[in-house]
Amino acid sequence: MSRILLAEDDDSLRGFLARALERAGHDVTACADGDEAVTFLDEPWDLLLTDIVMPGLDGIEVARQAAAKHPGLRIMFITGFAAVALAAGEKAPAGSKVLSKPIHLREIVSEVERMIAA
Repeated sequence: MSRILLAEDDDSLRGFLARALERAGHDVTACADGDEAVTFLDEPWDLLLTDIVMPGLDGIEVARQAAAKHPGLRIMFITGFAAVALAAGEKAPAGSKVLSKPIHLREIVSEVERMIAA
C-alpha cells in the first residue's frame, strides 16, 4: 500500500480524490491547503499529489519543501489553470508531473499508480 499526501483546497474534489485513491488501495492523508500539508512532511510518503493554486502555501512551495525532506519523492500536481501548469515545470522539483483539470478520477488514479510503479 502506497502512502499519498494529498493537498487540494476544493473540498469536493479533495473528497473524491481521497476516496478514489483509497478504493485503489492507497493510504491517503488529505489536507485542505498547503499549510496543513507541510505539517505532515516529516512522515514518510510515496507520493505528494497537490493542487498548485491554493490559499497560503501553494503547491509548488509544498513540493519544494517535500523534495528537500524526501529526495526522490514522487510529486504530481493538478491544476485548473493552464498558464500555471506551463510555468510549474520551471519551478517544480525535477521529475514532477502536471495534470490539468478537469480530469477524470480514473485518469488520476492511473497516473498515480504509474508514478508509484516507476
